[in-house]
Amino acid sequence: MERHFAQSHPVTQGGIAMASIIRPATPNEALRVNELFLEMLDTIHPGKVHTGYDSGDLDRYFNGGEDRLFVAENEGKVVAFLALEVHREEMTFTYVDDFAVTNAFRGQGIGHALMAAAEDYTRSLDIPIISLHVEKHNTGARRLYDSLGYTLYEDQNTRLLLTKEV
Repeated sequence: MERHFAQSHPVTQGGIAMASIIRPATPNEALRVNELFLEMLDTIHPGKVHTGYDSGDLDRYFNGGEDRLFVAENEGKVVAFLALEVHREEMTFTYVDDFAVTNAFRGQGIGHALMAAAEDYTRSLDIPIISLHVEKHNTGARRLYDSLGYTLYEDQNTRLLLTKEV
């Protein structure tokens, strides 16, 4: 049975509603998502040359399958994204593959709202666990995940695997 996810997640800062909308991405936003992906890579791995997504890498989010690509739109511009994979192997879980909020929009609740959308979608699929990796040195992201209730599943040298029951 196909399930649809169209729940809106308001973005607030200090209790004041912001002008951002969280929604599934459209194929014509793939270029902007790639720009945000490169910005994220430059933030966590400064000084390295990054090429971004290869052609077709984002197609799986638009082919009608369960994987989802959520974006935050502010005044008509995509300012953040979250890529969520659905895994139904030995363990059933969702995995936050990539997640980026452009620098100018950090600290405004957009990350929280995108994570809420991912968690809500995970629950809508009757999947009990959401997981993600975070670089150990990415203290801002680690604070976000801690505040959302993610816990350490495995220390993997330079990064941590975190999980949350939803």
